[in-house]
Formats: sequence, C-alpha cells, structure tokens
Amino acid sequence: MIPQFVVSLGVGASLVMLGAGALLMRYAARQRRVDARLEQARAGHIGAAASTATVASPRQALKMIAGMGQGILRSGILSSQTVDSLQQSLYRAGIRGGNAVAVFVAAKIVLAVVLPVAVFLLLHNAIANPIMRNVLLAGAAVGGLLAPDYVVSALRKRYQAAIADGLPDALDMLVMCAESGLSLEPAIQRVGTEIQSAHPAVGTELLITSSEFQISSDSSAVLYSLGERTGLAEVKRVVATLAQTLQYGTPLAEALRVLSAELRQEILTRFEERAARLPVLLTLPMILFILPSLFMVVGGPAMLQAVRLFKH
Repeated sequence: MIPQFVVSLGVGASLVMLGAGALLMRYAARQRRVDARLEQARAGHIGAAASTATVASPRQALKMIAGMGQGILRSGILSSQTVDSLQQSLYRAGIRGGNAVAVFVAAKIVLAVVLPVAVFLLLHNAIANPIMRNVLLAGAAVGGLLAPDYVVSALRKRYQAAIADGLPDALDMLVMCAESGLSLEPAIQRVGTEIQSAHPAVGTELLITSSEFQISSDSSAVLYSLGERTGLAEVKRVVATLAQTLQYGTPLAEALRVLSAELRQEILTRFEERAARLPVLLTLPMILFILPSLFMVVGGPAMLQAVRLFKH
C-alpha cells in the first residue's frame, strides 16, 4: 500500500514539474518570437513569415533552456545573493555570458525531471520491487539536480589550474613590459594579448582586467576584482603586490620578478611533493602485478621440480 502511494506521488510530482517546464518553455518561445519581430522591425525587414517548419538545433534547445532559466530567475524563487554566488562560481569556472546562470538553473531543473522519468520508463518492468524502484527514482532525481554542480566544480578546478600554470609566464612578460617603460594598464593589455595563444585562461582574465581599467578609475578596485573573480590565492597575492606598488610607488619590475620566482618555486615544490608520494602510490600495483610474476619466475622451477618428485 505504501510503496504504491509513493510511486503515485513520484509520478504525479514528475508530471507537475513537466507541466511547469512546458509552460515556461512556451513563455520563452513567445518571448523569442517577440524579440525576433522587434529585431526585424529595427532592421526594416518585416515581411510575410514563411510557413515552413524549422528544425530544432542544439542552439535552439540551449535558447529554450536559457529562456526557462530566465523565467525562473524572474519569478524570484532564488534570492539575489544566491544568484550572485552562482554567477561568481561560474566565473571561476571560466563560464561567462548573460545567460550562464539561467542555463545552469534550468539545466538542474530539467535533469531533475528528465532523469527520473527516463529511469521510470526504462526500469518499470525490469525491477519488480517497488521500494527499489522508488529508491532509483529518488537517486536519479538527486543525481540530475547535483550533476551540473559537479560539472561546474570540475571545470572550475581545471580553469584555476590553467591560470596557476600560466601565471609565472605572465609575470615574466609583465616584468619585460615594465622594464621597457610601459605602465601597468598597457602592460596588462599587451601581456593579455600576447599570452592568449599559450595560456588562454590567463590571457582572458588579463584582457577582462584591461577592459575594466578603461571603465573604472579605481585601479585598486579593478585589481581586487581580478583576485575575487579567479578565486586563486596566487592571483590575490599578485593583486595585493600590484595594489601596494600603485599606492606607494615602489618599483613594479622588481616586485613582479620576486613574485614570479616565488610562484615558480611553489610549482617546483608541488612537483616534488607529488614525486615523493610515488613510492607509496606504487606499493599496491607492485603487490598486485609485479610480485606475483616475480614469485612465479623465482619459485616456479622449484615448484615444478617438487611436483615431479611427488609424482615419482
């Protein structure tokens, strides 16, 4: 009695969420049609609309998901602090754009609804135990809700690692620019342009900082924004040094040279720590794969000789 009620409740909740998603997608489609007509009116190309059916593309699907997310954000379900936290987390993962937060929120909702429905359709007849089926449905819903978080977390770690790897090279280039007579703002713009091919993550962050320098007159605030946007301790150290250099007028090239040497030493220390852990990590593979082969090679002939003697 109870498992059947739980199944009915889960199916009903899924249908309600699907209905809400359909309404949001319909609202987003209508909003897109209105925007398209406005764009046609601005361009002066208003004409009779063709009656041919359009083929859905991944880009259109992404727009639909973004429209759904925009509807959720406009509804006020999420607070402004939560939206800002999500936006900062996406920035630290290298994901930027006006619809990034909307796509992220809509992806969580869509996966939380689609995965349980797919599991229910696939395993409805395969699993006879209703309790196990309900557990799988709940696990699929939770997994769909948390999957975007894991993806963003993995992207953030990879993006921050790319910034940390390219930061010493960027500091060396900043030293050369400072010694050639460039001030901080044009030096950051030049380094961001030149390092883009070798370290795209560092180049992107420096170019964003250069654009913020052109907008804002507070150089310290722009530098601290770079540290908060990346979320890396190394970048925050560089930002603090640059801010002190601008405030007290200390030589820029010397400070950057010292920072670059320190960062390279820290990278070398991390490599040495990884190398020191290799003997411990290799213990289990040696026990499983190397030692049995060694025992067979060393003790195999003796065992064969002992078997031959026992037979005789």
